[in-house]
Amino acid sequence: MPAHTSQAVRPEPPARSRGATALGWTVTICLNLVAPIITYHQLRDHGWSEFGALLASGAWPVLDSAVHLAWRRKLDEFAIVTLVFMVLTAVVSLVGAHSARALMVKDSCVTGLFGLLCLATLLAPRPLMFYFGRKFGTDGTPESTAWWNGLWQFEGFRHTLNVMTTVWGVAYLVEAGVRIALAYTLSTDTMVVISPIMVYGVLGALALWTALYGRRARAEGERRAAAADEAEAAARASAG
Repeated sequence: MPAHTSQAVRPEPPARSRGATALGWTVTICLNLVAPIITYHQLRDHGWSEFGALLASGAWPVLDSAVHLAWRRKLDEFAIVTLVFMVLTAVVSLVGAHSARALMVKDSCVTGLFGLLCLATLLAPRPLMFYFGRKFGTDGTPESTAWWNGLWQFEGFRHTLNVMTTVWGVAYLVEAGVRIALAYTLSTDTMVVISPIMVYGVLGALALWTALYGRRARAEGERRAAAADEAEAAARASAG
């Protein structure tokens, strides 16, 4: 969890349901990684073209977004970003050349656009990772959402999220470039397996780095806050 450097007392997060969190991640992995690969190969075995099978397998991530939307019963900023990219992916997939390789390249371009969006939101009132952090760092209840929103007042929290957003943006721009290069080098059948592994491999690496960086930032923020409190106490004792 990102830290702050203010002397103000940081509110503790409300209790979260670990079972609900685990279930959410399980559904996400199954619908975004496992199901698309199985669907693609099953359709190919039944005579579907590479392009048709690839496009049909993309329906699973759409279902994942619909499940989460029905689960949370609200459309927050994270859901809006997801829906925008779903529409963008559909539009990009249907225009231009209709080949499996072209679809792979277009899909990589969409993740590249996500990287650009991350960097662009650094100019907005709050960076994109603020909303992603609220999505995955809380359980979606009003109490946990209010707790997360309240952390924005701390300078260290804002700095940490800006750094995270920058790293995610650059990482996805690089990932998109590598996948585009591989799409022109490897066969479609190979890319169908490699592409989602790359997507979620990069996502996993970024998530791990984010957790470690956030933990270190929080510890540093608490250390600085404790030092400031000690200095203030010493100053009061001297004045007394």
